[in-house]
Amino acid sequence: MITVVIPALNESAGIGGVIRLAQKYPGVTEVIVVDDGSVDNTAEIAAAAGAQVITSSLRGKGGSMRDGLLIAQNEIIVYLDGDLRGLREDLIEILVRPILDDGADFVKARFSRSAGRVTTLTARPLLQLFFPELADFVQPLGGIIAAKASLLRDLKFETDYGVDLGLLIDAQMLGARITEVDIGHLDHDSQSLEALGEMSKQVVRSLLHRAHRYDRFSADQIQDVEETERHMQAGAPLPKSCVAPVNRLAIFDMDGTLLRGRFIVELAKKCGKERELAKWLDNHNVGTEERSSQIAAIFAGVPKETFEETAINMELMPSAVETVVQLRKLGFIVGIVSDSYRIATEIVKRRVFADFSVANMVRFRSGVACGEFTVSPLLAYEQGCTIHKLCKQNVVQHLKDSLLVQDHQVLVVGDGLNDTCMLSAAGLSVAIDPKHELVRRAAQHGVFGDLAPIIPLVHEHWSDKSGMPLLGLEYLQEPVLS
Repeated sequence: MITVVIPALNESAGIGGVIRLAQKYPGVTEVIVVDDGSVDNTAEIAAAAGAQVITSSLRGKGGSMRDGLLIAQNEIIVYLDGDLRGLREDLIEILVRPILDDGADFVKARFSRSAGRVTTLTARPLLQLFFPELADFVQPLGGIIAAKASLLRDLKFETDYGVDLGLLIDAQMLGARITEVDIGHLDHDSQSLEALGEMSKQVVRSLLHRAHRYDRFSADQIQDVEETERHMQAGAPLPKSCVAPVNRLAIFDMDGTLLRGRFIVELAKKCGKERELAKWLDNHNVGTEERSSQIAAIFAGVPKETFEETAINMELMPSAVETVVQLRKLGFIVGIVSDSYRIATEIVKRRVFADFSVANMVRFRSGVACGEFTVSPLLAYEQGCTIHKLCKQNVVQHLKDSLLVQDHQVLVVGDGLNDTCMLSAAGLSVAIDPKHELVRRAAQHGVFGDLAPIIPLVHEHWSDKSGMPLLGLEYLQEPVLS
């Protein structure tokens, strides 16, 4: 029996046809669509077509692929993209036949359309250099795959567009039997040059990490490049698809707002450093930068993976995902602004399907924290907050300037004293479980235990401002690349 998994992001135009094709093959007993935070009606169309629809637990194609695998009931898994057109009727049969005949464990599809630019200019040259045994694959980046679930569970699923190449390399290195089958001509949505550039970067990162893992070369240069790139991004958090002008901007704090609890506290618990953290966490006898430096020093030597695991496993505030997705449907660019670490905010961003995040940068060297951090440059603004040199309100001002957004177009949601300035300056401000009376006073509204009431407040606020209800998707911006 076969499970078909379809990761989908804003694929309402084609998802129904892909599902119906999968259902025609007699051996397919379940079709799972993993919605990656779509702001169109992809999920509704998929459910109406008879697919089982779930929401991805972590934004990005790889997270969606992994989520589908985890709930699949069958040993043979087929992955299809949601935007495919012109599929031949016997596609599933062609993909699974090598596995059914016990001739392969992992099957990649190739098709008659010429290889894409990312494949030609990025993937193949690097495969030839580091994994020459895979250089002859025509479509190493293709997302049409059939494989045994027992094999897939042993592979690492990258969260971005590096996932397909990563799975191919990992399967090869585990000794799996791999083949490529011809599925004929294929129509597939084309990508902008900008999107292809982002895909190339993610593919390169995935391949180079594996070159290190399998002793194909030293990883020091990869990690140095990655760290440099991360720190450069700290001053430019917006995806390139978030371009001015936009209609509305929504800013969420992370700790106590999108997450239940504080990331740094959970990290300290995981590392057994609670006592050291308690000395500095709320110690206001020293300045903000000094306190932050002392806290960063506490975590020197902690592996990067520990930071990531903590951010992935922390409990989200009820309705966090639904609220962010609904805001994006209503035309908001949604971001996270935190004085915590960006390694955490970027993961939470993907978990709730937000567009960007701003936070401080903890430094890593050879995969472990080196006890240093860099303040996000966006926390400072010469004509910004009159009370604090470094303030979240300054971040909001930077964003308003770059997106050409006015005060009345900004929604801010927070919970703590360090959120009061940006709450006071927003067109619509909401305190979730406010931690201090000053927070309650700074916000126009308060909600408790759940973020869901924010959406009615948004509708009420913008109806009052414009005299008309929100129209939603007419304001929708170009989808943000996962």
